[in-house]
Amino acid sequence: MGPKATELRHELRELVKSEVPENFLGAFTDDPADLETAQQFCRTLAERNLLCLSWPEEFGGGGATAWEQTVVREEMWAHHEPRGAQYMGVNWVGPIIMRHGTEEQQRKHLPPIARGEVIWCQGFSEPEAGSDLASLRTTARPDGDGWLVSGQKIWTSYATMAQWCFLLARTHRGEKKQQGLTIFLVPMDDPAIQVRPIRTMLGPHHLNEVFFDELRVTRDDVLGEVDLGWSIVGEVTSFERVGIARYARCERLLAAAPTVLGDRWEDLPAELRGRWVRMLTHCRRARLLAYRVVSLQSTGRVEPGDAAAYRIAVTKLDQDSAEVLMDIAAEVPPDGPRGEWFLGEVEDHWRYSQASTVSSGSIEMQRILLSRALLAAAK
Repeated sequence: MGPKATELRHELRELVKSEVPENFLGAFTDDPADLETAQQFCRTLAERNLLCLSWPEEFGGGGATAWEQTVVREEMWAHHEPRGAQYMGVNWVGPIIMRHGTEEQQRKHLPPIARGEVIWCQGFSEPEAGSDLASLRTTARPDGDGWLVSGQKIWTSYATMAQWCFLLARTHRGEKKQQGLTIFLVPMDDPAIQVRPIRTMLGPHHLNEVFFDELRVTRDDVLGEVDLGWSIVGEVTSFERVGIARYARCERLLAAAPTVLGDRWEDLPAELRGRWVRMLTHCRRARLLAYRVVSLQSTGRVEPGDAAAYRIAVTKLDQDSAEVLMDIAAEVPPDGPRGEWFLGEVEDHWRYSQASTVSSGSIEMQRILLSRALLAAAK
């Protein structure tokens, strides 16, 4: 990526080192201080114009290239995403509003994201409409000059702390289930919205149920065109899936293993060290697939098949590398150099990886998307 990217990586690593505690395991733990660490770090990035580095300057960004933003993405995920939930607004909510929002929506929503002041959640999945998202049942029925939204969402990350929701609801029933869907931008403090946390081994705040009971929305809350929200959903998922640089964290932990074990590294079984090498190779493969999608996005093209290929590779990498790292961690003395840090990181990575092939669209759905793209290209 050139010397400018190298300088940017160095700056980001120094910021993480000075602003984020070494034992930081994400913003969404039982300790409220972890969320505050992430929020403060976002404000620090924003002050240095690094939070939304590739956004156009007129929207509060730095006007940098998509490749420089990729450097930010990689360094953040390598260091346990100290931006917390802000990556959602930075990676796809903001860019989608730039592409499809009205001038008023852009003025209202983009500056707070660029300043690191607002958290968004995504109201997509439902109890019987997860990977098959178009089967959703949350309905927006006409009421005067607006709609009343009723229904339930599930697996909604960050809903307990979010100020805004990127909500998908059905406004009309067409011949195909993908027709008649509309995206609304709604405030989470509306009394018609109720959030119930779902406790999991990932810790608090990650997953929630969200209930909408006659939520009043108007035309000003609609993103894009009424009934045509499905076309935007495709863009959202492509931005979202490549926006999480999981490979960077996998690579950092794998690369740290020999140093943490020291002289004991050579005593590991040859089979385990062979698996370790294979995982490093798979990190590079996932990185190159991500770069392919970034290259397409930088030219204004969003290809679901390419995003799906990356998603398959990186989620499998998440799980396979977690198994290798757990086997290596079994040989790490907890009182050795950085042993406690490594064990904590690996355990957290393993827990997080268990759901990686389900979240943001199951791996089975990604394979279907990729297959369709390959078949279409072959015709």
